[in-house]
Amino acid sequence: MKLYFAPSACSLAQHIALREAGLKFDLEKVDLGSKKTASGKDFTAINPKGYVPALELEDGSLLTENAAIAQYIADKNPDARLAPANGTIERYRLQEWLGYVGTEVHKALGALFDRSLTDAQKAPLVERAGKRIQFVDDALAGKSFLMGEQFTVADAYLFTCLRWTHYFSMDLSGYKNVSAFMGRVGERPAVKAALEAEKG
Repeated sequence: MKLYFAPSACSLAQHIALREAGLKFDLEKVDLGSKKTASGKDFTAINPKGYVPALELEDGSLLTENAAIAQYIADKNPDARLAPANGTIERYRLQEWLGYVGTEVHKALGALFDRSLTDAQKAPLVERAGKRIQFVDDALAGKSFLMGEQFTVADAYLFTCLRWTHYFSMDLSGYKNVSAFMGRVGERPAVKAALEAEKG
């Protein structure tokens, strides 16, 4: 498998998941501005959507979109327990969290990367993001991870998106459970390895 990624982009979630699952994979960095890969290929010829993550599978086909790739990776090694078994209510709860992180947290924080926005335009977006983060903070009360005590692909995705808050000077210290979650996930060996690899 090959993961097409951009440093600190949402593809970090899949990078973490691949390492947590103990799967063999290659990495190919993508410049999202020029749409060129590290090997000089036109990324839009590989993924017409033009964004990461994109996972090239063993048969040469391509899988895109965070929630789909996350579950594919989890199912490649069920023993890693990155997702509950298919068909269980717990699996649907995982999909519920993947949906929330993708459509609410990712979307809210991702909008702030638009450099054309004025501070006045950013203010309501920051407020909206804060409400989404507060929901997560409340949900994490008494739990180590979104699904309880087991780390899943949803946690990798949430951690990735919440890391973006430092770009916008958003202070997470007021969210006690989220802050503890970020510290907990940040200490995982697979997370440290993924972050280190994306520096290069």
